[in-house]
Amino acid sequence: MTASRLQDSFLKPTSRRKALILLALGSIGVSAAAAAPAAFPGADQASGSTLPSASESGTKRPSTAQVVIIGDSLSTGHGTSPDMAWPKLLQDDTRGGLHPLSIVNAATDGSGYVRSGDGGSTFLSQVDASVQKKTRLVLVFGSENDMGTSGVQLKEAVAATITEIRAKAPDARVVLVGPPSYTDEPESARLQVRDQARAAATAADAVFVDPIQEQWIMGRAGELIGPDGDHPSVRGQHYLQKNMEKIIFGNLPG
Repeated sequence: MTASRLQDSFLKPTSRRKALILLALGSIGVSAAAAAPAAFPGADQASGSTLPSASESGTKRPSTAQVVIIGDSLSTGHGTSPDMAWPKLLQDDTRGGLHPLSIVNAATDGSGYVRSGDGGSTFLSQVDASVQKKTRLVLVFGSENDMGTSGVQLKEAVAATITEIRAKAPDARVVLVGPPSYTDEPESARLQVRDQARAAATAADAVFVDPIQEQWIMGRAGELIGPDGDHPSVRGQHYLQKNMEKIIFGNLPG
């Protein structure tokens, strides 16, 4: 008997089975190693593919829409502070959101379509100084300062303001918001400002919003208007901000 056969004969059945299993496993390991791809730098990435970087896979930063506010002391923060003016509150509220706004507040105390305010400002001169070609929406708010001017003069001034907006920003949406009333019985002069502004807006195919018809502030003047009886309180500024925010986002061009 040969030495190998003699050795095999002395193996117990259990030991023989273990040896055969180990031999089979060794053969499988050799085959698997032969089939495996060669290692290379970066081979820990699946299939050797390159994963997108954070900048490539991340979402794009939303574009900012420029909105210009034309108006009087109801939009400057008069009675509170410039930081509490509703355009500033609106700017802060949309910053970092899905639809950020870049608010240009050109409003000046005492101004109107016809009446000159601080520094000789009118709504028309505010447009000249602030509206740009990239402007997406221009919101004109007011003005009770025009109360007492002739209806014809007022309508012509509103029409001229709209024309200038479109000349400077042809693609911008134009929104006119009339003067609000703090009582249920607005003066006839206030109604004339509202009516002439609405007529000019309709003729120019601009959007017109009527705070008198929608009863802004009416019945709530005690909480929304400050001690001077004319300008919004802090709560009033927040109230205007929420109303204007709905108007602006409802009319921004797509």
